[in-house]
Amino acid sequence: MTNWEKFHLQISKYYMFPENSKVVENLLKDLATRKIIGVEQLPGGTQLKLILTFDDGAKALFKPMRFPRDVETLPNHFYFTDFERHVSEIASFHLDKVLGFRRTPPCVGRKVNISEEFYPLVEPDLHKTFFISPAGNVCFHGQCTYYCDTSHAICGDPHMLEGSLSIWLPPRNILDRKPVRSPWRRSYNKRRKAAWETDNYYCVNQVKTVPPYNHGRRIYDLMDLAVFDYLTGNMDRHHYDEVFTFGNDSALIHLDHGRGFGRTTYDEDTIILPLLQCCVIRLSTFNRLYSFHTGPKRLSDIMRESMANDPIKPVLIEPHLKALDRRVSKILGVIRLCLNANSPDLVFLDDM
Repeated sequence: MTNWEKFHLQISKYYMFPENSKVVENLLKDLATRKIIGVEQLPGGTQLKLILTFDDGAKALFKPMRFPRDVETLPNHFYFTDFERHVSEIASFHLDKVLGFRRTPPCVGRKVNISEEFYPLVEPDLHKTFFISPAGNVCFHGQCTYYCDTSHAICGDPHMLEGSLSIWLPPRNILDRKPVRSPWRRSYNKRRKAAWETDNYYCVNQVKTVPPYNHGRRIYDLMDLAVFDYLTGNMDRHHYDEVFTFGNDSALIHLDHGRGFGRTTYDEDTIILPLLQCCVIRLSTFNRLYSFHTGPKRLSDIMRESMANDPIKPVLIEPHLKALDRRVSKILGVIRLCLNANSPDLVFLDDM
């Protein structure tokens, strides 16, 4: 069996892969080194993404590098107009693993030669979008809703291009799943706020009273997701993936993290509002956050170590790593507010 197939067999009701999985370690090496035999554009979406096929049959989603790591989200840009970052996908996979969730498909960085590894394999519609820039670099832009034109082209240096590779999950007839609209979805409108942004009792009155949030693990999964997104700074969580293959009460799948790690000195506190409104969290999640706060190693240290062997290291610049420590402190501050208003047995789900 290939490592891709072995990975599929490790997917369970509660996580994508077990802790310290050698299969995932080998799979990441495959993604970073195996020969690419197929390139196609993922249909839909606002930005260009490619599906790569490797010589062992594995598939992965490729998100290309658009700008250097130290370029941040412009202050006047809305979350829904920001470019996706390949390093955010890689760092988010490591963060999800470090937090103990293991609900994000494995992701790794890779440098590809556009002229040799992509150009001979692409379909005609994508082929005709290739060109040589005035700087002599090989570029292409594909076809998508918003950012697929000459002014938003993906360019090599002059042929080499960095990107992230997220492993492709099994087809839906094997891993039955569907996207579900998040109760804390943003308005995606430059003038209008979502209901949850203005109603402090939104969780109590609108979310926790209806299935599947009024029983079982779902509300706690969404609190984990809010913690995760706050740490990365990702405001673009409009849907989450629900799994049906393993029956009711399965863990969520964490997908699509390209709009994280955009700002180093700014924390978007609305991302953590679900936790403040619901005031519930898994004890295991709290304990892990508290261990990052008290040491001996902080979250920035553990993340730096976790990403140290990625082929395009350093994945994140130091200011992004330091921002993780600051955000851990702020999350613990929110939990402290919850404990001031409620008894611990109402705030914590003892899952230890």
